[in-house]
Amino acid sequence: MNRSGLQGVARSLNLAAVALTLVLQGCATTSHATAPVPQDPFESWNRGVFAFNEGLDAHVIKPVATGYTYVLPSFVRTGVTNFFANFTDLWSGINSVLQGKLRNGGSDGMRVVTNTTVGIVGLFDVATELGIKKYPEDFGQTLGVWGFGAGPYVVWPVLGGYSLRDSFGLPLDIAATPGFWVDDTGWSIGIAGLQFVNARANLLKASDILDDAVLDKYTFVRDANLQRRRSLVYDGNPPDVK
Repeated sequence: MNRSGLQGVARSLNLAAVALTLVLQGCATTSHATAPVPQDPFESWNRGVFAFNEGLDAHVIKPVATGYTYVLPSFVRTGVTNFFANFTDLWSGINSVLQGKLRNGGSDGMRVVTNTTVGIVGLFDVATELGIKKYPEDFGQTLGVWGFGAGPYVVWPVLGGYSLRDSFGLPLDIAATPGFWVDDTGWSIGIAGLQFVNARANLLKASDILDDAVLDKYTFVRDANLQRRRSLVYDGNPPDVK
């Protein structure tokens, strides 16, 4: 890893630590009269961070993402999504190999080669049109396949909710994104910001539906997150919970 990458990680960790301290101070007295959930022993703390994230999203992130969709036409946003998805496919292929799923890794590798060349550095998803399957994997899933338990559910400032296992995998997942490897601070921040805003823009409709349909958004998001991650670790066939 180059020096600027290390400096970027250090800055990110420092900012996260400051944000976490502020959120903890604001949530120290938060309480909810809900039945305890074994996977969520820090529920009171998590709800406070969740509320902080919701406020940040409502007042900053969502408006920026909405403006982004207004300014850029859909075909440009699709190209941006495809570009970042190409890097995700590469990381998925690496994790598939780490999990011993060589065939899946080969398929993701073929997607990367096809979309990088024929798809013009990933701007066009030619691989999907050719029927080359993608197998989404990340390092949190790899840790799960290696036998690490999910651990307690934790909500982090800005980043959202993750199991403790996925939280340990998150730094490597972030390190696999294109902005992390650009040897220029301005470009690195710009690329990372574009990826973040584009991802939020892709979820605008879904989040609006969720806001209108769910009474306790925190519980819904937590349970859906834990169930989805468990399913992903077991490739859609998780064992029965005893």
